[in-house]
Amino acid sequence: MGEPWPPQPQQQQQRLPGLGNASEPPAWPSAAAAGPGTAAPGGGAAAAGSVSPWDIALCATGTAVAGENALVLAVLFYTPSLRAPMFLLIGSLALADLLAGLGLVANFAVRYLLRPPSEAAELAAAGLLLAAFSASVCSLLAITVDRYLSLYNALTYHSERTLGFTCAMVLLMWLLCLGVGLLPLLGWNCLRDQSSCSILRPVTKDNAAVLAVTFLLLFALMMQLYLQICKIAFRHAQQIAVQHQFIATAQATSTRKGLSTLSLILGTFALCWIPFAIYSLVADSSYPAVYTYSLALPATCNSLINPIIYAFRNPDIQKSLWLACCGCIPSTFSSRPRTSSDV
Repeated sequence: MGEPWPPQPQQQQQRLPGLGNASEPPAWPSAAAAGPGTAAPGGGAAAAGSVSPWDIALCATGTAVAGENALVLAVLFYTPSLRAPMFLLIGSLALADLLAGLGLVANFAVRYLLRPPSEAAELAAAGLLLAAFSASVCSLLAITVDRYLSLYNALTYHSERTLGFTCAMVLLMWLLCLGVGLLPLLGWNCLRDQSSCSILRPVTKDNAAVLAVTFLLLFALMMQLYLQICKIAFRHAQQIAVQHQFIATAQATSTRKGLSTLSLILGTFALCWIPFAIYSLVADSSYPAVYTYSLALPATCNSLINPIIYAFRNPDIQKSLWLACCGCIPSTFSSRPRTSSDV
């Protein structure tokens, strides 16, 4: 990426991935702060015209995330049969991840393409990312709760969880997340006090700590719910096996499938987000930006994986995709309805 830049004035601060930055020239980091071999973009004119490869990677990831989740939303919107509460929650997750992808692209454009630099635009891009990723995590939690209730209250689930009730809950969730996204624009930022900046500039260290702790608590709740889902699913599978006199291998196959699904969901979410959440608790803007970039990129990739786990593995969505792409359904396509053992 070229030779490292010479040392910058002491007033300069760490530039961080994912969120907007102040437009004042002292707010941009030196290459030394970003790590060896990493060129640091300058403020406003992107100092010497260099672009960080990490920012390019985040922008490319955002583009892929937006395109993938736009496909999910298009399938849900143009398929009348996909109107159940479960698909509404999948649509909420896809919309949140779509906005997250657009936010990454917008942040790149504001940082490198907007002339002259605009502090309001940078704060707006930061707010969009905060709101989108908050809605993504909350949608994942809502899907987990929905799966748990569909098993725990299997007899009354469809009568209690109506489409109207689910719409109201999703709307309330989005209003809360939009409120979180407005915080940087309402003055909850560190642009006037650089020493209070977190690794998620312009978010302050205190606010970043609150967000990280909240995320860890939500993950703990999701893990507990999925463990309960697994227990209920295994119990249902055993009851069905006894009633229909299934052979032991069939039950073992169902159990292994449930465990693999559970491991995929929790493992992917934890690997993508937990390191970044913990790092945001212990680090601040004085830490090398390369560490923040290397942990933020996997976190954003979670929005790239979500459609695969929650949408494209769903048989109904698969059927709609086949019909939309080639106008037919392959003979090998399995139309077996989902059961409680599928988790």
